[in-house]
Amino acid sequence: MPAGPVLLCLRSRGVVRGAVLTLVFAGVLATAAATGALPREDDAGREPRTGSGERAVFDRAALHRAAAEAVADGKSGKQAAEEFVSRSGDRWGAVYDRREYAEFERSLDGAYTGVGLSAARTSAEDGGVEVTRVRAGGPAAKAGVRVGDRLLAVDGRATDGLSVSEVVSLLRGDDGPGSTVSLRIRRSGLTWTQTLRRERVATDPVTVSRPDERTVVIRVAAFSKGVGARVREAVRTAPAGAGVLLDLRGNPGGLVDEAAVAASAFLDGGLVATYDVEGEERPLYAERGGDTGRPLVALIDGGTMSAAELLTGALQDRGRAVTVGSTTFGKGSVQMPSTLPDGSVAELTVGHYRTPAGREVDGRGIAPDLPADDRAEERARTVLSGLGGGS
Repeated sequence: MPAGPVLLCLRSRGVVRGAVLTLVFAGVLATAAATGALPREDDAGREPRTGSGERAVFDRAALHRAAAEAVADGKSGKQAAEEFVSRSGDRWGAVYDRREYAEFERSLDGAYTGVGLSAARTSAEDGGVEVTRVRAGGPAAKAGVRVGDRLLAVDGRATDGLSVSEVVSLLRGDDGPGSTVSLRIRRSGLTWTQTLRRERVATDPVTVSRPDERTVVIRVAAFSKGVGARVREAVRTAPAGAGVLLDLRGNPGGLVDEAAVAASAFLDGGLVATYDVEGEERPLYAERGGDTGRPLVALIDGGTMSAAELLTGALQDRGRAVTVGSTTFGKGSVQMPSTLPDGSVAELTVGHYRTPAGREVDGRGIAPDLPADDRAEERARTVLSGLGGGS
C-alpha cells in the first residue's frame, strides 16, 4: 500500500460509475476515518511546482506511456508508474494495484480491515507511535490494548523511523479478515508482544449528542457515504432554538459530495468551493433549503483535512459559522485517478480547490476565527452560547 495521506480526487467514468469529486484515504485505510495521519516529516510543506513557479499539473499521458512500455517489455506497469510518480515530485500522487484499489473503494462505505485502533506520533522527544483511540468491541479492545500504549513494532518491524502511514499499512496487512498481526507494546515500563486477529471493522462517522436543551454536538469523523444526509437530519431534528457545535477535529476528509451535502444543512444554496482540473475552473454548489438561522460553531484543528477543510472554508467565507480551534492541515490539491494498462490505478495531481472567497487551502490551511488549542471545545461552547445557542 503506498503511503500518503488524504487525496482530493475527481473520479472519471473510466474508474468508477459517474463523475464524483472525492477526498479519500491512501495510506491511512487501516485505521479508517478517525486516523488523520500526516505525510512524512521530510515531505511536509513541499509542493510540486513547475520551473516557472506555478503549481505542477501532472502529465498523465506520459505516465500512461511509461506504464504501457513496461507492460510491453514484460515488466510491472504498477512499478513503472510508482517510479514515474516518485520522480515527478507529486506530493500526493499514489499508485494502487487492483486489490488495493478495491479495498480503497470499500473504505468509502465506512468499513475497513484492521484491528480497531488509531495511532499517531507523540509530542515527546523520541517521537514514538502511540495509540490514540481504541474502537470498542474491536480486536485491539478485546486484547486489552489501551489509549496511550506505545507501539514499538508491528510484525517485527520497529516503528522507529516509520511514518504513521507506514505503521497503519502494516496494521492493515494484505491478507484480509482473519489474518494475524503481532504488536510489540509498552505501557508504564512494561513491554510485551500481543497477537491480534484482523476483522472487518465498521465505523460510525457521525455521532450526535445533546448535552443540554440548547446544544447539539455533531461530530463528523470522516465524509464517507451517507454522512451528508445524516448531518442534515441531525440539524433538521434539533430542538428549536438549539445551537449546533460541528466538530471537525481530526477529520481527514472523504467524499466531497458528502461534504457539500453537509454544507447544505446550513446554507440555502450558493457556492461551496471552486476547483480546477487541468486549468478548467468548476464550481461546487450547496443544495437549497438549509437552516440558515440556527447558531453554528465549527471546531477545527491541524487534523482537519481536505473535504473537512472545504466545508470549513465554505461556512467561514459565507459568514455562516464561527470557527474555533487551530489552523487546519492545508490539503487542497485535486487528484484524478487513471487506470493503467495492467489494471492498476494511479492518483495524480491535476489541480487545486479554493474557498468561495477564492482563498487557496493547499499548503496554507484555514485559520480559525478564534484560536484555541487547549480547552477548545469549552471555548467553542462559550461562543455558541453567546450566539444564542447552548447553555
